[in-house]
Amino acid sequence: MSETVRPRAREAVVVTGFGAVTPLGVGADVLHERAVAGASAAAGSRPAVRHADFAPADHLPRALVRRTDRFTHLALVAAGEALARAGHRPGGVPPWRPERVACVIGCGLGGTASFEAQREVYGAEGAEFVSPLMVPQMMANAAAAHLSMRYGFRGESLCVASACSSGAQAVGAGMRLLAAGAADAVVVGGAESAVSDVVAAAFANAGALSPGGTARPFDRDRDGFVIGEGAGILVLETASGAAGRDAEVLGTVRGYGATSDAHHVTAPDPTGGPAARAVALALREAATEPGELAYANAHGTGTALNDRLECEALRHALGAGVLAGLPLSSSKGALGHLFGAAGAVEAIVTLQALRHGTAPPTAGLRRPDPALGGLDLVRGAARKLTARAEGASGGGAGALVGLSTSFGFGGHNAALVLAVEGRS
Repeated sequence: MSETVRPRAREAVVVTGFGAVTPLGVGADVLHERAVAGASAAAGSRPAVRHADFAPADHLPRALVRRTDRFTHLALVAAGEALARAGHRPGGVPPWRPERVACVIGCGLGGTASFEAQREVYGAEGAEFVSPLMVPQMMANAAAAHLSMRYGFRGESLCVASACSSGAQAVGAGMRLLAAGAADAVVVGGAESAVSDVVAAAFANAGALSPGGTARPFDRDRDGFVIGEGAGILVLETASGAAGRDAEVLGTVRGYGATSDAHHVTAPDPTGGPAARAVALALREAATEPGELAYANAHGTGTALNDRLECEALRHALGAGVLAGLPLSSSKGALGHLFGAAGAVEAIVTLQALRHGTAPPTAGLRRPDPALGGLDLVRGAARKLTARAEGASGGGAGALVGLSTSFGFGGHNAALVLAVEGRS
Protein backbone atom coordinates (compact mmCIF):
# COMPACT_ATOMS: atom_id res chain seq x y z
CA MET A 1 0.00 0.00 0.00
CA SER A 2 1.15 3.56 -0.66
CA GLU A 3 -0.37 4.92 2.57
CA THR A 4 2.17 5.56 5.34
CA VAL A 5 1.66 6.04 9.05
CA ARG A 6 1.80 9.62 10.30
CA PRO A 7 1.06 11.05 13.76
CA ARG A 8 -2.51 12.10 14.47
CA ALA A 9 -2.98 15.87 14.23
CA ARG A 10 -6.61 16.11 15.34
CA GLU A 11 -8.00 15.86 18.84
CA ALA A 12 -8.95 12.36 19.92
CA VAL A 13 -12.55 11.25 19.44
CA VAL A 14 -13.84 9.25 22.38
CA VAL A 15 -16.90 7.08 23.03
CA THR A 16 -18.87 8.09 26.12
CA GLY A 17 -21.87 5.85 25.60
CA PHE A 18 -23.03 2.86 23.60
CA GLY A 19 -26.14 0.72 23.40
CA ALA A 20 -27.32 -2.26 21.40
CA VAL A 21 -30.38 -4.32 20.63
CA THR A 22 -29.54 -7.53 18.76
CA PRO A 23 -30.82 -11.09 18.31
CA LEU A 24 -28.74 -11.95 21.41
CA GLY A 25 -30.70 -9.56 23.62
CA VAL A 26 -31.21 -5.99 24.76
CA GLY A 27 -28.12 -4.16 25.95
CA ALA A 28 -24.46 -3.81 25.02
CA ASP A 29 -23.34 -5.82 28.05
CA VAL A 30 -25.76 -8.63 27.20
CA LEU A 31 -24.36 -8.60 23.66
CA HIS A 32 -20.80 -9.02 24.93
CA GLU A 33 -21.62 -11.65 27.56
CA ARG A 34 -23.58 -13.85 25.18
CA ALA A 35 -21.15 -13.41 22.29
CA VAL A 36 -18.18 -14.34 24.48
CA ALA A 37 -20.10 -17.40 25.66
CA GLY A 38 -20.45 -18.52 22.04
CA ALA A 39 -24.22 -18.05 21.86
CA SER A 40 -25.83 -17.83 18.43
CA ALA A 41 -29.15 -16.61 17.12
CA ALA A 42 -28.05 -17.40 13.57
CA ALA A 43 -28.29 -21.18 13.64
CA GLY A 44 -31.38 -23.20 12.82
CA SER A 45 -33.88 -23.84 10.07
CA ARG A 46 -35.00 -20.26 9.44
CA PRO A 47 -33.19 -18.07 6.91
CA ALA A 48 -34.31 -14.94 8.81
CA VAL A 49 -33.94 -14.39 12.55
CA ARG A 50 -35.97 -11.87 14.52
CA HIS A 51 -35.22 -10.65 18.01
CA ALA A 52 -38.27 -12.42 19.45
CA ASP A 53 -37.84 -11.17 23.02
CA PHE A 54 -37.87 -7.49 22.07
CA ALA A 55 -41.25 -5.83 22.63
CA PRO A 56 -41.00 -2.13 21.67
CA ALA A 57 -43.88 -1.11 23.95
CA ASP A 58 -41.86 -2.30 26.94
CA HIS A 59 -39.36 0.47 26.22
CA LEU A 60 -41.18 3.21 24.29
CA PRO A 61 -44.51 5.10 24.45
CA ARG A 62 -47.22 3.10 22.71
CA ALA A 63 -48.26 6.03 20.53
CA LEU A 64 -44.71 6.32 19.24
CA VAL A 65 -44.55 2.58 18.59
CA ARG A 66 -47.76 2.70 16.53
CA ARG A 67 -46.49 5.50 14.32
CA THR A 68 -43.01 4.15 13.58
CA ASP A 69 -41.36 1.12 12.01
CA ARG A 70 -39.54 -1.57 13.93
CA PHE A 71 -36.10 -0.40 12.78
CA THR A 72 -36.82 2.96 14.43
CA HIS A 73 -37.88 1.18 17.63
CA LEU A 74 -34.56 -0.66 17.67
CA ALA A 75 -32.63 2.56 17.13
CA LEU A 76 -34.44 4.46 19.87
CA VAL A 77 -33.97 1.74 22.47
CA ALA A 78 -30.28 1.35 21.66
CA ALA A 79 -29.90 5.14 21.72
CA GLY A 80 -31.62 5.30 25.09
CA GLU A 81 -29.01 2.98 26.54
CA ALA A 82 -26.14 4.85 24.90
CA LEU A 83 -27.31 8.29 25.99
CA ALA A 84 -28.10 7.16 29.53
CA ARG A 85 -24.58 5.83 29.80
CA ALA A 86 -23.29 9.15 28.48
CA GLY A 87 -25.33 11.00 31.11
CA HIS A 88 -28.58 11.97 29.36
CA ARG A 89 -32.16 10.69 29.49
CA PRO A 90 -35.36 11.87 27.73
CA GLY A 91 -36.75 14.90 29.53
CA GLY A 92 -33.54 15.44 31.47
CA VAL A 93 -31.09 18.30 31.22
CA PRO A 94 -28.64 17.37 28.45
CA PRO A 95 -24.92 17.66 29.12
CA TRP A 96 -24.55 19.48 25.79
CA ARG A 97 -26.31 22.40 24.11
CA PRO A 98 -29.07 20.88 21.90
CA GLU A 99 -27.86 22.92 18.93
CA ARG A 100 -24.45 21.26 19.26
CA VAL A 101 -25.62 17.64 19.17
CA ALA A 102 -25.76 15.89 15.79
CA CYS A 103 -27.31 12.54 14.85
CA VAL A 104 -25.91 10.27 12.13
CA ILE A 105 -27.71 6.94 11.82
CA GLY A 106 -27.05 4.35 9.12
CA CYS A 107 -29.75 2.23 7.51
CA GLY A 108 -29.55 0.04 4.45
CA LEU A 109 -33.14 -0.80 3.57
CA GLY A 110 -35.48 1.30 5.71
CA GLY A 111 -38.91 0.31 6.96
CA THR A 112 -39.55 -2.79 4.86
CA ALA A 113 -42.17 -4.13 7.28
CA SER A 114 -44.24 -0.96 7.03
CA PHE A 115 -44.07 -0.98 3.24
CA GLU A 116 -45.06 -4.64 2.97
CA ALA A 117 -47.97 -4.21 5.37
CA GLN A 118 -49.40 -1.33 3.36
CA ARG A 119 -48.79 -3.14 0.08
CA GLU A 120 -51.07 -5.88 1.40
CA VAL A 121 -53.67 -3.28 2.37
CA TYR A 122 -53.46 -1.78 -1.11
CA GLY A 123 -54.01 -5.16 -2.75
CA ALA A 124 -56.80 -6.32 -0.46
CA GLU A 125 -58.73 -3.12 0.24
CA GLY A 126 -57.70 -0.50 -2.29
CA ALA A 127 -55.60 2.64 -2.49
CA GLU A 128 -57.86 4.73 -0.27
CA PHE A 129 -57.06 2.51 2.72
CA VAL A 130 -53.26 2.85 2.52
CA SER A 131 -51.95 4.64 5.61
CA PRO A 132 -50.45 8.09 5.04
CA LEU A 133 -47.97 7.16 7.77
CA MET A 134 -46.30 4.63 5.50
CA VAL A 135 -43.80 7.07 3.99
CA PRO A 136 -42.53 8.54 7.28
CA GLN A 137 -42.42 5.01 8.68
CA MET A 138 -40.41 3.47 5.86
CA MET A 139 -38.03 6.33 4.98
CA ALA A 140 -34.45 5.39 5.81
CA ASN A 141 -33.85 8.62 7.74
CA ALA A 142 -36.74 7.94 10.15
CA ALA A 143 -34.48 6.66 12.92
CA ALA A 144 -32.24 9.73 12.81
CA ALA A 145 -35.28 12.01 12.69
CA HIS A 146 -37.06 10.41 15.64
CA LEU A 147 -33.87 10.28 17.66
CA SER A 148 -33.35 14.02 17.27
CA MET A 149 -37.02 14.71 18.08
CA ARG A 150 -37.14 12.44 21.13
CA TYR A 151 -34.13 14.12 22.72
CA GLY A 152 -34.49 17.61 21.27
CA PHE A 153 -31.16 17.54 19.45
CA ARG A 154 -31.03 20.40 16.94
CA GLY A 155 -27.65 19.88 15.32
CA GLU A 156 -27.21 18.21 11.94
CA SER A 157 -29.31 15.06 11.54
CA LEU A 158 -28.76 12.68 8.65
CA CYS A 159 -28.91 9.10 7.44
CA VAL A 160 -26.05 7.18 5.86
CA ALA A 161 -27.41 4.65 3.38
CA SER A 162 -24.47 2.64 2.05
CA ALA A 163 -25.87 -0.87 2.43
CA CYS A 164 -23.93 -3.06 4.87
CA SER A 165 -21.26 -0.46 5.60
CA SER A 166 -23.84 2.16 6.67
CA GLY A 167 -23.31 1.80 10.41
CA ALA A 168 -19.53 2.01 10.18
CA GLN A 169 -19.69 4.98 7.84
CA ALA A 170 -22.07 6.72 10.24
CA VAL A 171 -19.37 6.44 12.90
CA GLY A 172 -16.87 7.89 10.44
CA ALA A 173 -19.21 10.74 9.53
CA GLY A 174 -19.60 11.54 13.23
CA MET A 175 -15.83 11.70 13.59
CA ARG A 176 -15.68 14.15 10.70
CA LEU A 177 -18.34 16.41 12.25
CA LEU A 178 -16.39 16.58 15.50
CA ALA A 179 -13.12 17.23 13.68
CA ALA A 180 -14.76 20.08 11.76
CA GLY A 181 -16.02 21.64 14.99
CA ALA A 182 -19.62 21.27 13.78
CA ALA A 183 -20.81 19.54 16.97
CA ASP A 184 -19.86 18.92 20.58
CA ALA A 185 -21.40 15.44 20.58
CA VAL A 186 -22.60 13.16 17.80
CA VAL A 187 -24.98 10.25 18.27
CA VAL A 188 -23.98 7.71 15.62
CA GLY A 189 -24.78 4.15 14.65
CA GLY A 190 -27.08 2.01 12.57
CA ALA A 191 -30.45 0.28 12.72
CA GLU A 192 -32.14 -2.33 10.53
CA SER A 193 -35.13 -4.66 10.61
CA ALA A 194 -35.41 -6.34 7.23
CA VAL A 195 -36.38 -9.88 8.16
CA SER A 196 -39.35 -10.00 5.81
CA ASP A 197 -40.16 -12.93 3.55
CA VAL A 198 -39.72 -10.79 0.44
CA VAL A 199 -36.25 -9.58 1.46
CA ALA A 200 -35.25 -13.12 2.41
CA ALA A 201 -36.51 -14.43 -0.94
CA ALA A 202 -34.50 -11.85 -2.85
CA PHE A 203 -31.27 -12.73 -1.04
CA ALA A 204 -32.00 -16.44 -1.34
CA ASN A 205 -32.53 -16.16 -5.08
CA ALA A 206 -29.23 -14.29 -5.30
CA GLY A 207 -27.52 -17.25 -3.63
CA ALA A 208 -26.50 -15.21 -0.57
CA LEU A 209 -28.62 -16.88 2.15
CA SER A 210 -27.71 -20.12 3.90
CA PRO A 211 -30.32 -22.68 2.74
CA GLY A 212 -30.24 -24.33 6.17
CA GLY A 213 -30.36 -21.04 8.04
CA THR A 214 -26.96 -21.34 9.74
CA ALA A 215 -24.19 -18.77 9.39
CA ARG A 216 -20.66 -20.23 9.30
CA PRO A 217 -18.15 -17.44 8.61
CA PHE A 218 -14.74 -18.73 7.45
CA ASP A 219 -15.90 -22.36 7.65
CA ARG A 220 -15.17 -24.72 4.76
CA ASP A 221 -18.90 -25.57 4.67
CA ARG A 222 -20.15 -21.98 4.73
CA ASP A 223 -23.06 -21.44 2.37
CA GLY A 224 -24.37 -17.94 3.03
CA PHE A 225 -25.63 -15.67 5.76
CA VAL A 226 -28.85 -15.40 7.73
CA ILE A 227 -30.76 -12.15 8.21
CA GLY A 228 -30.80 -10.53 11.62
CA GLU A 229 -32.22 -7.31 12.97
CA GLY A 230 -30.80 -4.87 15.44
CA ALA A 231 -29.31 -1.51 16.25
CA GLY A 232 -26.05 -0.21 17.63
CA ILE A 233 -25.68 3.39 18.80
CA LEU A 234 -22.61 5.22 20.12
CA VAL A 235 -22.12 8.69 21.59
CA LEU A 236 -18.97 10.40 20.30
CA GLU A 237 -17.28 13.46 21.80
CA THR A 238 -13.87 15.07 21.68
CA ALA A 239 -11.53 14.04 24.46
CA SER A 240 -11.48 17.57 25.87
CA GLY A 241 -15.26 17.81 25.80
CA ALA A 242 -15.64 14.53 27.67
CA ALA A 243 -12.97 15.53 30.19
CA GLY A 244 -14.61 18.91 30.69
CA ARG A 245 -17.78 17.28 31.98
CA ASP A 246 -15.97 14.43 33.75
CA ALA A 247 -17.59 11.79 31.52
CA GLU A 248 -16.52 8.16 31.57
CA VAL A 249 -14.56 7.28 28.42
CA LEU A 250 -15.44 3.83 27.11
CA GLY A 251 -12.98 3.84 24.25
CA THR A 252 -11.42 5.85 21.46
CA VAL A 253 -12.18 5.93 17.75
CA ARG A 254 -8.63 6.38 16.49
CA GLY A 255 -9.16 6.17 12.77
CA TYR A 256 -11.61 5.72 9.91
CA GLY A 257 -11.05 4.80 6.29
CA ALA A 258 -13.52 4.42 3.43
CA THR A 259 -13.20 3.63 -0.27
CA SER A 260 -15.31 2.53 -3.23
CA ASP A 261 -14.72 -0.48 -5.44
CA ALA A 262 -16.15 1.20 -8.57
CA HIS A 263 -16.56 -2.34 -9.86
CA HIS A 264 -20.03 -3.91 -9.50
CA VAL A 265 -23.24 -3.21 -7.61
CA THR A 266 -23.18 -6.52 -5.70
CA ALA A 267 -19.85 -8.28 -6.34
CA PRO A 268 -16.73 -7.03 -4.52
CA ASP A 269 -13.62 -6.01 -6.42
CA PRO A 270 -11.86 -9.34 -7.15
CA THR A 271 -8.45 -7.86 -6.30
CA GLY A 272 -9.50 -6.75 -2.82
CA GLY A 273 -7.45 -3.60 -3.39
CA PRO A 274 -10.02 -0.94 -2.49
CA ALA A 275 -11.06 -2.85 0.65
CA ALA A 276 -7.42 -3.14 1.68
CA ARG A 277 -6.94 0.58 1.11
CA ALA A 278 -9.87 1.39 3.44
CA VAL A 279 -8.04 -0.52 6.19
CA ALA A 280 -4.77 1.25 5.37
CA LEU A 281 -6.46 4.66 5.48
CA ALA A 282 -7.99 3.91 8.88
CA LEU A 283 -4.62 2.82 10.24
CA ARG A 284 -2.99 5.92 8.77
CA GLU A 285 -5.49 8.28 10.38
CA ALA A 286 -5.05 6.39 13.64
CA ALA A 287 -1.25 6.62 13.35
CA THR A 288 -1.31 2.92 14.13
CA GLU A 289 0.95 0.20 12.76
CA PRO A 290 -0.68 -3.12 11.78
CA GLY A 291 1.42 -4.85 14.42
CA GLU A 292 -0.23 -2.78 17.17
CA LEU A 293 -3.61 -4.42 16.57
CA ALA A 294 -4.70 -6.84 19.28
CA TYR A 295 -8.00 -7.94 17.68
CA ALA A 296 -9.89 -7.74 14.39
CA ASN A 297 -13.65 -8.03 13.98
CA ALA A 298 -14.15 -9.01 10.35
CA HIS A 299 -17.17 -8.33 8.16
CA GLY A 300 -17.26 -12.12 7.69
CA THR A 301 -20.64 -12.70 6.06
CA GLY A 302 -20.25 -16.45 5.64
CA THR A 303 -20.55 -16.40 1.85
CA ALA A 304 -17.90 -18.28 -0.10
CA LEU A 305 -16.69 -15.32 -2.15
CA ASN A 306 -16.87 -12.50 0.37
CA ASP A 307 -14.97 -14.30 3.13
CA ARG A 308 -12.19 -15.23 0.72
CA LEU A 309 -11.82 -11.73 -0.71
CA GLU A 310 -11.94 -10.12 2.74
CA CYS A 311 -9.11 -12.36 3.92
CA GLU A 312 -7.07 -11.40 0.87
CA ALA A 313 -7.74 -7.71 1.52
CA LEU A 314 -6.69 -8.02 5.17
CA ARG A 315 -3.54 -9.90 4.18
CA HIS A 316 -2.71 -7.17 1.69
CA ALA A 317 -3.37 -4.34 4.17
CA LEU A 318 -1.80 -5.82 7.30
CA GLY A 319 0.79 -8.22 5.96
CA ALA A 320 0.69 -12.00 6.16
CA GLY A 321 2.87 -12.11 9.25
CA VAL A 322 0.67 -9.73 11.25
CA LEU A 323 -2.54 -11.42 10.11
CA ALA A 324 -1.27 -14.86 11.12
CA GLY A 325 -0.92 -13.71 14.73
CA LEU A 326 -3.96 -11.41 14.97
CA PRO A 327 -7.03 -12.85 16.77
CA LEU A 328 -9.90 -12.49 14.30
CA SER A 329 -13.60 -13.30 14.52
CA SER A 330 -16.91 -12.46 12.85
CA SER A 331 -20.06 -11.49 14.75
CA LYS A 332 -22.39 -12.67 11.99
CA GLY A 333 -22.21 -16.28 13.14
CA ALA A 334 -23.92 -15.13 16.34
CA LEU A 335 -26.14 -12.28 15.14
CA GLY A 336 -26.83 -12.93 11.50
CA HIS A 337 -26.32 -10.10 9.04
CA LEU A 338 -27.74 -6.84 10.39
CA PHE A 339 -27.17 -4.98 7.10
CA GLY A 340 -27.18 -1.24 7.83
CA ALA A 341 -26.75 -1.84 11.56
CA ALA A 342 -23.90 -4.34 11.21
CA GLY A 343 -20.96 -1.93 11.21
CA ALA A 344 -22.13 -0.03 14.29
CA VAL A 345 -23.02 -3.15 16.27
CA GLU A 346 -19.68 -4.71 15.36
CA ALA A 347 -17.87 -1.55 16.45
CA ILE A 348 -19.51 -2.02 19.85
CA VAL A 349 -18.55 -5.72 19.85
CA THR A 350 -14.96 -4.65 19.15
CA LEU A 351 -14.94 -2.00 21.88
CA GLN A 352 -16.40 -4.44 24.38
CA ALA A 353 -13.77 -7.03 23.45
CA LEU A 354 -11.05 -4.45 24.05
CA ARG A 355 -12.60 -3.18 27.29
CA HIS A 356 -12.90 -6.67 28.76
CA GLY A 357 -9.73 -8.01 27.15
CA THR A 358 -11.65 -10.93 25.66
CA ALA A 359 -12.45 -11.64 22.02
CA PRO A 360 -15.67 -13.50 21.21
CA PRO A 361 -15.43 -16.64 19.08
CA THR A 362 -17.00 -16.94 15.64
CA ALA A 363 -20.20 -18.87 16.28
CA GLY A 364 -20.85 -21.56 13.69
CA LEU A 365 -17.18 -21.95 12.79
CA ARG A 366 -16.29 -25.62 13.21
CA ARG A 367 -13.89 -26.47 10.39
CA PRO A 368 -11.84 -23.51 9.14
CA ASP A 369 -11.54 -23.33 5.37
CA PRO A 370 -7.96 -24.40 4.51
CA ALA A 371 -8.14 -22.10 1.49
CA LEU A 372 -8.22 -19.20 3.95
CA GLY A 373 -4.96 -20.26 5.60
CA GLY A 374 -2.82 -17.89 7.59
CA LEU A 375 -5.61 -16.64 9.88
CA ASP A 376 -5.67 -16.73 13.68
CA LEU A 377 -9.39 -17.44 13.91
CA VAL A 378 -11.05 -17.25 17.32
CA ARG A 379 -13.32 -20.30 17.44
CA GLY A 380 -14.86 -22.61 19.98
CA ALA A 381 -14.12 -20.40 22.98
CA ALA A 382 -13.35 -16.79 23.77
CA ARG A 383 -9.75 -15.61 23.64
CA LYS A 384 -7.88 -13.38 26.06
CA LEU A 385 -6.35 -10.39 24.30
CA THR A 386 -2.84 -9.07 24.78
CA ALA A 387 -1.73 -5.50 24.16
CA ARG A 388 0.87 -5.16 21.43
CA ALA A 389 3.87 -2.84 21.53
CA GLU A 390 2.90 0.75 20.74
CA GLY A 391 4.33 2.25 17.59
CA ALA A 392 3.71 5.70 16.13
CA SER A 393 0.38 6.12 17.91
CA GLY A 394 1.81 6.42 21.39
CA GLY A 395 -1.56 5.60 22.93
CA GLY A 396 -0.09 4.68 26.28
CA ALA A 397 1.10 1.57 28.02
CA GLY A 398 -1.27 -1.34 27.84
CA ALA A 399 -3.60 0.10 25.19
CA LEU A 400 -5.64 -2.50 23.35
CA VAL A 401 -6.28 -1.61 19.71
CA GLY A 402 -8.80 -3.26 17.42
CA LEU A 403 -9.95 -3.17 13.81
CA SER A 404 -13.53 -3.47 12.55
CA THR A 405 -14.27 -3.84 8.83
CA SER A 406 -17.52 -3.41 6.92
CA PHE A 407 -18.30 -3.86 3.22
CA GLY A 408 -21.56 -3.22 1.39
CA PHE A 409 -23.40 -3.64 -1.89
CA GLY A 410 -22.45 -0.82 -4.22
CA GLY A 411 -18.76 -1.34 -3.50
CA HIS A 412 -18.72 0.54 -0.18
CA ASN A 413 -15.73 -0.29 2.05
CA ALA A 414 -15.20 1.02 5.58
CA ALA A 415 -12.77 0.34 8.39
CA LEU A 416 -12.57 1.62 11.97
CA VAL A 417 -9.58 1.54 14.30
CA LEU A 418 -10.80 1.49 17.90
CA ALA A 419 -8.86 1.48 21.15
CA VAL A 420 -9.17 1.26 24.89
CA GLU A 421 -6.30 3.29 26.22
CA GLY A 422 -4.16 2.87 29.30
CA ARG A 423 -4.93 -0.74 30.18
CA SER A 424 -2.50 -2.20 32.68
